Amino acid sequence: MIRYNPKGLTTPQIDESRRRHGDNVITPPKDDSAWRLLLEKFRDPIIRILLLAAVLSLIIGFVHKDFTESVGIICAIILATCVGFWFEWDAQRRFRRLNQVNDDIPVKVMREGSIREIPRRDVVTGDVVYIESGETIPADGELVEAVSLKINESTLTGEPEVDKTVNEADFDPEATYPSNAVLRGTTVADGYGVMVVTAVGDATEAGRVTEQSTVQSEEQTPLDRQLTRLSRLIGRLGILLSALIFCVMLGKAIFAGGLLESDWLTISQHVLQIFMVSVAIIVMAVPEGLPMSITLSLAMSMRRMLKTNNLVRKMHACETMGAVTVICTDKTGTLTQNRMHVQELIRYDTLPAREFAEVVALNTTAFLDAEGHIIGNPTEGALLEWMRAGGEDYEPLRAEAKIVNRLTFSTERKYMATIIESGISGRRILCVKGAPEIVRTMCAPDGKDAQVAEQLLGFQSRAMRTLAVAWAETASDDCLEAVKAGGLHFAAVAAISDPVREDVPAAVARCLEAGIGIKIVTGDTPATAREIARQIGLWNDAADGERNHITGTEFAAMSDEELLERVQELKIMSRARPLDKQRLVKLLQQRGEVVAVTGDGTNDAPALNFANVGLSMGSGTSVAKDASDITLLDDSFASIVTAVMWGRSLYRNIQRFVLFQLTINFAAI
Repeated sequence: MIRYNPKGLTTPQIDESRRRHGDNVITPPKDDSAWRLLLEKFRDPIIRILLLAAVLSLIIGFVHKDFTESVGIICAIILATCVGFWFEWDAQRRFRRLNQVNDDIPVKVMREGSIREIPRRDVVTGDVVYIESGETIPADGELVEAVSLKINESTLTGEPEVDKTVNEADFDPEATYPSNAVLRGTTVADGYGVMVVTAVGDATEAGRVTEQSTVQSEEQTPLDRQLTRLSRLIGRLGILLSALIFCVMLGKAIFAGGLLESDWLTISQHVLQIFMVSVAIIVMAVPEGLPMSITLSLAMSMRRMLKTNNLVRKMHACETMGAVTVICTDKTGTLTQNRMHVQELIRYDTLPAREFAEVVALNTTAFLDAEGHIIGNPTEGALLEWMRAGGEDYEPLRAEAKIVNRLTFSTERKYMATIIESGISGRRILCVKGAPEIVRTMCAPDGKDAQVAEQLLGFQSRAMRTLAVAWAETASDDCLEAVKAGGLHFAAVAAISDPVREDVPAAVARCLEAGIGIKIVTGDTPATAREIARQIGLWNDAADGERNHITGTEFAAMSDEELLERVQELKIMSRARPLDKQRLVKLLQQRGEVVAVTGDGTNDAPALNFANVGLSMGSGTSVAKDASDITLLDDSFASIVTAVMWGRSLYRNIQRFVLFQLTINFAAI
């Protein structure tokens, strides 16, 4: 247990903590300068050959007083590099406008015995921070108090709702992170708590993930690899042909032209002329139009992809998308909507519909804003959305009724209870909702145990969260006392899910038809991950088995050699931690795969960076977008299919131009 002073840090302690551990700012990745972006264009293997050809051409030009060829090559170099530079610089400007980070969000801390608000950047290790529903956790910390606390960890683990507690007996042994730990960048879905900061800035989990997302990957793009091979082939053939012609012409001059009988000055001039002709062959062998055609093709593809909601930051990513063989995708926010939704609600009693709606509306602390977005607990908000979709608004029901007493949800109790004075019937009613197995024990026997159990099993097999609703008339004004009395009416069970995006199954089918493998990497439970995979058409219970699914714990325990035999068969990795995805990408690349990674959370950033192509969501975290090559502005997985189409078309165009250009050069030689 960490040291906890309820009065918070003193000014000297704050200064000492900041000196030892630094500010609470994650070092942002540096944007490439204009000069660096321009110089990178000269790393292209064909451009390097053109530069050598330009030097040789200038030497010939000085001898023959003709610089036509030299000017042409230099113009080709300038056009190819400047066009490529301009399009990437323009994409970088668009990206900076898209992605702005703010470290001035106010945070409530206890310092020197009083609560005050400070900017997030000023939080230091050891600070006592107060967190409540809707707020973002400012740094990594350990909880010292937690009341009905639920954390949305989807940006790190993919889990939209994780129970947090300080009671060790209630810790979840399967949780990705300890049940008393809260992490920077996650948000409070419900309840409130007090935490002591254990790490700030780059030392946080989000900071370590960000560090991995800025490490430069040395993995060449498929286009770079092929152009490198082409440039080496052209260079070797050019030099071989040049040397052969030099030897033939020199031999002819010696044996047929009597060169050796001339004076040394004539011999020198003749040999120099033969050498210039040979060098000219090397210059002629270089396809000076190739870099320009490739650059223009890439630039036009960048513009076309932007019109289809793919913001390309790195030009070569356009072509690499066409060579992708595997897509590693997260679940929450990419395949699913990252929004709780009541999939089905089954009633088990005869309470009138409006009175049942009142029981639901009054026994929740969530709200819906003017646009219908959930404020507060996403599970409770899903019930309010279900009511509104059925034509019953929760606000008038709350206004007409009176709350007598409330018992908030806790991980220990696993239920929430509220006593109300009904605005409809005038009765005093105990309203309860929570885990079905807990709520059923509070209810009077109704002969429906088998029916309820079967229904719950069906929902859980489809990876849905289940929530039971019960009620009873009561004379008590204390929730605990009323619950202990028992005899409740079991009213309903709601099956709540995070729906799959409507366009995802069709997009997945098109990727599979195109020969692209898809692997889901998520922090969710194995059952949830398999169900989502089944819904999108990736998983078949009859055909797929243990070799196609692995958990993060199993993955971490296996050696690279063991995993290399299995990675290509994997379809799902559940309970994955951020760096598991990065390791998976590296292993797939070792197996010769060209890997694309999709993601929207901080947990996806290292894999996005190390992949051949990283695809972030426009609504994702700034860390994810900084690490990616392409940002999907519409958050649609279907846009990936469009990107693959453009990439493959671009590759064919480049192939055709290479054939055309080399035919011309061969004829010229």
